[in-house]
Amino acid sequence: MRFILYLILSGSALLLCMPCLQAQQTDRQQIEALMATQTTAWNKGDVPAFMQTYWHSDSLLFIGKSGVTYGWQATLERYNKTYPDKKAMGKLDFKLLEFKPLAADVYLVIGKWHLQRSIGDLQGHFSLVLKKIKGEWKIIADHSS
Repeated sequence: MRFILYLILSGSALLLCMPCLQAQQTDRQQIEALMATQTTAWNKGDVPAFMQTYWHSDSLLFIGKSGVTYGWQATLERYNKTYPDKKAMGKLDFKLLEFKPLAADVYLVIGKWHLQRSIGDLQGHFSLVLKKIKGEWKIIADHSS
């Protein structure tokens, strides 16, 4: 009897979790699409299009090797200064390593980035905090090193 009750309760719990798992899978696919959008824009040399994946807010946080940058406009200016042309930008590739839901509308994504460039390759790791804002995933914090 206990075994039957266990099977019934386990099956009910699994059915209750199915919508959660499906939502997480959809979120992951949308975040992967956001990262693909970033890669495409970067590889075209289009920093403004690359920046459309970031939260357009003064509260955006970017942390890089030269310190902390606050705000969307300042982050855009930082990218433009650091990568002034396609030669400096190179070809971007991401490897997404971890997707961790922090809340229903917030994810932590960990990965590796690599720039293949004629002037010397660059690579490192990143952690992104993404939040669903007005139905779209946006990067609200980026720590790239």
